[in-house]
Amino acid sequence: MVEPKISTDSITEKSSSYKQWVEREGIPLVERFYVEDIATVPLEPWKRTGGLGARLCLEGTGETNDAYICEIPAGKALEAEKHMYEELIYVISGRGATTIWNEGEPKRTFEWQEGSLFSPPLNSWHQLFNGNGTEPARFLAVTSAPCMINLIHNTDFIFNCPYAFRDRFNSQEDYFANPGTWYSGRTWQTNFVADVKNLKLLEWKERGGGGSQVRLEISQNTLCGHISQFAVGSYKKAHFHGPGAHVIILSGEGYSLLWPRGKEIKRFDWKPGSLVVPPGGWFHQHFNSGAVPVRYLALRWGSQKYHPMWGEGRGKADLDVKLGGNQIEYEDEDPLVRKMFEDACAKAGVKNLMDNYYRMK
Repeated sequence: MVEPKISTDSITEKSSSYKQWVEREGIPLVERFYVEDIATVPLEPWKRTGGLGARLCLEGTGETNDAYICEIPAGKALEAEKHMYEELIYVISGRGATTIWNEGEPKRTFEWQEGSLFSPPLNSWHQLFNGNGTEPARFLAVTSAPCMINLIHNTDFIFNCPYAFRDRFNSQEDYFANPGTWYSGRTWQTNFVADVKNLKLLEWKERGGGGSQVRLEISQNTLCGHISQFAVGSYKKAHFHGPGAHVIILSGEGYSLLWPRGKEIKRFDWKPGSLVVPPGGWFHQHFNSGAVPVRYLALRWGSQKYHPMWGEGRGKADLDVKLGGNQIEYEDEDPLVRKMFEDACAKAGVKNLMDNYYRMK
């Protein structure tokens, strides 16, 4: 009988498989709660993609998902790639086109612009082109790479698996032109949103602040998104959910409060281009102390079709915590929250309209 080897070393890795992969990628890794402006994050040459890039694994993701920012030089294209993780791509600036295909099958190409949102289907080949010969194009992508790489810990499989998920993409000619389907609960199933900044939203009064919203189910993903907007001089009700919601401010100025139950409140001021990721299980609340309505895009876990729980359960997102839900009603919030908003409005010279919402039931 062969005796087992004896080692005095610890079996524990110094960092996760995901973090080790990012280090090998040779681009910066940003780790904090908040990014002030995704349009100005410094990027470095990214050999694998042929562009410039930085990886974002903010604290609120819990390393369940991440984001990266990539820039395509003027008139250039990124290298074609495929991978066994999902990604949602939001165009920060510029215009261009993307070609999608399964191995040996027809290629499908669609155009995008600033404000567009789309997702290359899982493990499909895709290549992004900058359609402007004088200016770079920059985009942010939220991905499930940390979860997949930490689970499988083999990047050769992640990037070189030949399997085609035809249940997600079967080379349909109209895949990115199909208008999709609207469902109850303000939900649009689609594969391409031309402009998230100007998409018409639907009323969501339960969240407060004169709010409206559209939920997005994209490319048969487990990752999904939503676009929300709320009024000048108002704020939304505090709530919590699972990790990994990347909240990108599209318009307006204000701040967010984040806190774990019974702990100190953290404040993050933001403007268009800011990104904040609330940690899983932390209450968070968004405040409009500026002169125009606030609109934001949240890219996250929580597909209603494939990942309905997302740490919150069906029907709990806008249900009072006193009834077992995830939302704090205005009348139950810490008085400090209201006082802070009154001070912010006074400082900005904006009329506080929250008395209208405190009275609404």
